[in-house]
Amino acid sequence: MELLTTAPMLNCAAKRAGGSALGPLAGALGSWIARAVVPPPRICGSPGGPPVAAPRVRLRDGRHLAYAESGVRKEDARYKVVFSHGFTGSRLDSVRPSPEVAEELGVYMVGFDRAGYGESDPNPNRSVKSAALDVEELADALGLGPKFYVIGISLGCHAVWGALKYIPERIAGAAMMAPVVNYWWPGFPADLAAEVYNRQEVGDQWALRVSHHAPSILHWWMEQSWLPTSTVVAGTTPLPNKRDAEIRKNMKADGSFQKKMDLATQQGIHESYYRDMMVMFGKWEFDPMSLPKPPCPVHIWQGDEDGLVPVVLQRYLVSRLSWVNYHELPGTGHFLSAVPGLGDTVLRTIFG
Repeated sequence: MELLTTAPMLNCAAKRAGGSALGPLAGALGSWIARAVVPPPRICGSPGGPPVAAPRVRLRDGRHLAYAESGVRKEDARYKVVFSHGFTGSRLDSVRPSPEVAEELGVYMVGFDRAGYGESDPNPNRSVKSAALDVEELADALGLGPKFYVIGISLGCHAVWGALKYIPERIAGAAMMAPVVNYWWPGFPADLAAEVYNRQEVGDQWALRVSHHAPSILHWWMEQSWLPTSTVVAGTTPLPNKRDAEIRKNMKADGSFQKKMDLATQQGIHESYYRDMMVMFGKWEFDPMSLPKPPCPVHIWQGDEDGLVPVVLQRYLVSRLSWVNYHELPGTGHFLSAVPGLGDTVLRTIFG
């Protein structure tokens, strides 16, 4: 198994040449570990599970998505937006536009707990495609019309890439704020991806390698105190941007960091955080850098001091996609929704 027989580096070239001969054995071992250590989710509204407090829609497969609305009334809106939150986030997150701008533009926005987060039912078959189809089903259940806008932030942007791939005819416009990248997307040069990957903390390198090569043992791996694991989950990643570092410091001091985590993972950390990692850093069905030009404008905002998403890979990605409108923010980190005035700028920009 490549993961356990090589040093903790990306090794893109080896990966692209083919899998390890130990793959079947590793897969069987991973399945056994998963059955042994992954606890069943505590479904909201089930006996012993968390209560249901948010409005929810029922999907075709029987799952529920919890949502929260903001902005103007849906019936009065000129623009209708579905917002996909990031890692550790919830339906309550947004781009944080000022009420005055939302009112002026006539914006209705709905955020939702992605599958397994908050009060939305887990999806054991979660994928990039299912994330996009959840967005579409939510929009249809709420009557947003034949076309709507999508905005994603951080890891939640995989749902936006999925929408551009699987339901492009439904999207009126798309925006991604500090979108997380997958180091294994084939469009990245192997040497560049490996170089940037190896700049991460060792624990993050291992967490991503397990997510990609051996997702069935990720829960077990992440729960072992003696193994190198994700600093992002722990909230200890070095953040070069002063605003980012101050925000996280304050959130930990006032308890909001833990409160946010408790809300996101109340049905189980596996169905929220860990499944997010498996989807985002797993094997995608497509490479975003190979997407054709969609029938709508697409924007990406990225800070040049982002300690979680390498700006050099974002620059390379947009260099391959001439149809992406790229906005790089100098002296800015990863937590873009906290940048004063940026939420207003994003809305004014995507609505033209």
